[in-house]
Amino acid sequence: MKILVHICCAPCAVFCFPRLREEFDEVMGLWYNPNIHPFEEYQKRLEAVRKWAQKTGIRVIYEDKYELKEFLREVVYRESYRCRICYYLRFKKAAIFARRGRFDYFGSTLIASPHQNQNLIKDVAKSVGEEFRVKPYLKSFRKGWRESRELSKSMGLYHQQYCGCIYSEEEKFKSRVAECQ
Repeated sequence: MKILVHICCAPCAVFCFPRLREEFDEVMGLWYNPNIHPFEEYQKRLEAVRKWAQKTGIRVIYEDKYELKEFLREVVYRESYRCRICYYLRFKKAAIFARRGRFDYFGSTLIASPHQNQNLIKDVAKSVGEEFRVKPYLKSFRKGWRESRELSKSMGLYHQQYCGCIYSEEEKFKSRVAECQ
């Protein structure tokens, strides 16, 4: 069996991929993250994934288009749905590539992060799977998140401080300001 896994960041991928290799005959990654802001942050995360993939021998498809404008067009005036929209955009891309590549499943490393809404991830993945006729892989890797962080640090990989989108960046800085007051 084959699986194509959307990669949100290297720290989340570090734990997921070795476990997926135990379960699947072929495991391939997909880098596509139109939500990440600013461009410098996007570049840091992309380079961390490249470094990790090179060290581990994981094959990754790099859909390296900085499509922030497209992401914002989808989200603006619908900010309360931004995570659903963001998951949809990334899972849609993964499902399209998975279908073209004749993968049995598509998944995402997003499911490893305790900062992401697992129920929403699963709902959107199921919907996308039905839409594109590719099975979503929904097993949670959240229990390995701490180990993933430690392992990725030992590999010298970049660790981001927020989800990636401009809205989560704002929330991060607002909470820091509130803590200081």
